[in-house]
Amino acid sequence: MEASMTISDAYGYEKAPVSLRVHLIQLPMIIRLAAFTLIVVALARPQTKEAWDDRSVEGIDIMLAMDISTSMLTEDLRPNRIEAAKSVAANFISDRQNDNIGLTIFAGEAFTQCPMTTDHASLLNLLKGVRPDLAERGLISDGTAIGMGLANAISRLKDSKAKSKVVILLTDGANNVGDISPLTAAQIAKSLGIRIYTIGVGSKRVSMYELDTKTLKDIAATSDGNFYLATSNKELQQIYQDIDKLEKSRINIKKFSKKYEAYQPFALAAIMLLVMESLLRLTVFRRI
Repeated sequence: MEASMTISDAYGYEKAPVSLRVHLIQLPMIIRLAAFTLIVVALARPQTKEAWDDRSVEGIDIMLAMDISTSMLTEDLRPNRIEAAKSVAANFISDRQNDNIGLTIFAGEAFTQCPMTTDHASLLNLLKGVRPDLAERGLISDGTAIGMGLANAISRLKDSKAKSKVVILLTDGANNVGDISPLTAAQIAKSLGIRIYTIGVGSKRVSMYELDTKTLKDIAATSDGNFYLATSNKELQQIYQDIDKLEKSRINIKKFSKKYEAYQPFALAAIMLLVMESLLRLTVFRRI
């Protein structure tokens, strides 16, 4: 008689139905591999490409012509005329994000502080640096060359393709120096389709009041603009708000976009997959 031994086998399960859990038994490993792949991508630090953004927006071309003669230090506006003018002009620039805006400053002579630009951060920085003591320090001759200030601003606008071209002239005096008269400059502006908005600042209650309102009115009338008189900070703010309602025309903007890090989505997805894989191994695919 031969010895025999009975052993178990899996024959009885050969045709048994296979559960979904068995089909997905490799899912945690697949998720882990996907997570590791995303980690490698994140460590490679992907970045967006540098690019120029060309687009068309609604805007107008504006040159601010600001008087910086020593009389602008008069304190009938708070804290003085020049600082009040700079503050209100800064708010005006900030509210007109799509406009080409530049800055001309003048006393006894005129020069461009900032050409027209849509880079308003740079413009505001240059405006902030405007000081009325340039004449006292000998960097610019003192006086009030309104005609020269206008001519400088107009020269920046003469080649503009915008439908609406505007000069906003702010002064507290009368034209007393310069080779170009204010009215001649206004006539040139008229021929080029440039409107001039003139703003006279200062109160008659102070001794340093030399404002030539007649000339400012004539400049505005010649160029189809408007004349405003500001004797307080509040009035000056209201004037710029009125000018802010000007018509707009279409201009093209070319803006440079810097590259930035783009790894964050890949890192976040990898973390989520690793958490999911751990939960699956501890629950659905747990092994004893």
